[in-house]
Amino acid sequence: MADLRLPVPETADLDDLMCAEAVDRPSDFYRRMRDVHPVYWNKRWNGWVVTGYAEVLAGFRDHSRLSSDRFAGPFGKDLKTSSDLFSVLSKFFVWKDPPEHTHMRGLVQKAFTPRSIERLRPRIRQLTRSLIPGLRDKPSADFLARFAFTLPLAVIAEYLGVPAEEREVVRNCSQELAAVIFGQRNDPARMSNGERAMHDLVELIRPLVQRRRRDPREDLITGMIHAAGRTEPRSDNDIVAHVIAVLFAGHETTTNLLANGIVAFDQFPGQWRLLGEHPQLARTAPDEILRFDCPVRAQARWAKHPLDLGGRRIAQGDRVLLVQYAANRDPAFFEHPDHVDITRSPNRHLAFGHGIHTCLGAALARVEAEIAFEELARAFPEYTVDHELHYQPTVTSRSLSRLHVTFHEA
Repeated sequence: MADLRLPVPETADLDDLMCAEAVDRPSDFYRRMRDVHPVYWNKRWNGWVVTGYAEVLAGFRDHSRLSSDRFAGPFGKDLKTSSDLFSVLSKFFVWKDPPEHTHMRGLVQKAFTPRSIERLRPRIRQLTRSLIPGLRDKPSADFLARFAFTLPLAVIAEYLGVPAEEREVVRNCSQELAAVIFGQRNDPARMSNGERAMHDLVELIRPLVQRRRRDPREDLITGMIHAAGRTEPRSDNDIVAHVIAVLFAGHETTTNLLANGIVAFDQFPGQWRLLGEHPQLARTAPDEILRFDCPVRAQARWAKHPLDLGGRRIAQGDRVLLVQYAANRDPAFFEHPDHVDITRSPNRHLAFGHGIHTCLGAALARVEAEIAFEELARAFPEYTVDHELHYQPTVTSRSLSRLHVTFHEA
């Protein structure tokens, strides 16, 4: 298959985390950085960039010294926390440290159970099959719009109890929030657009929370309310923030997982044929795609206390970027890291993070990707990606700006 990624210079500045190589070919960029040192001082970012598997894993585990709080320390200095946008974002449990993180994550986790996710399997398969006809008989189908965005959004919206007629609002607002959360540098209006998007989401979710307090249903919002009631009661504002966090995270990263998977299988068509011939490999395929081209490239931390990491001395207050994308391509830990192998076992990738901040929606993302890849491989033994690949210019996300694909039936 032709390599449709944009060519980039091999002499890219390693201190420029937004250069073309870093955005479009992060495996090459971070490999060169790791070769210099797996814990690299970045002059432009004014912080440490961690690219080795052992070092990234150690960073994820050390939550007592490396803080996830994006509204404190060096990250919080310039944030306008008085705005409605940052007021809600500051309540996201993913950006909290213990003990607050422990309590808030536990509240969501009590509702977000493995059993409840497994019960979604038949509905996820039904939704997946309903979307496949929209990919047929098209010279170039918009895979992001017709499938990769639509499926996860429908799943998480139904799981939460968001009405189907409101999904277009969620879709539009989520795209605006992504520009804020992932820091898209090509969008100068991202803050004002994000402010408006957050307002619209709060206005959508708040009445749902209030209705579920009066009229409980079998959905995730009701589960969060009940879980909060069994411990320390939470205000509507807290529940609304948790719902928005789950709603955003529950489809944004899965969208990118599905899209990145289609690109990865296009680069390794033999693995796509293998999946079509052995559908049971759909169980392991998502984890290999997550390792090979994970939707979240990196997570930021800051040092609450001094620590040693990979032989480097991290000072109190230093910023630290844990690049799980680079860790997942570390040849010191993975054999043939730049090749897709859906039979890879074990596959201890770090795409979902590690430790207390491991992605809460990992199980749901795996189930969605498993069913999606299985059904797509069954329906379309071959396909062609139809254009050069352009990725959104962010440090922390790995998301395509568009993905048009021609699917070929047997």
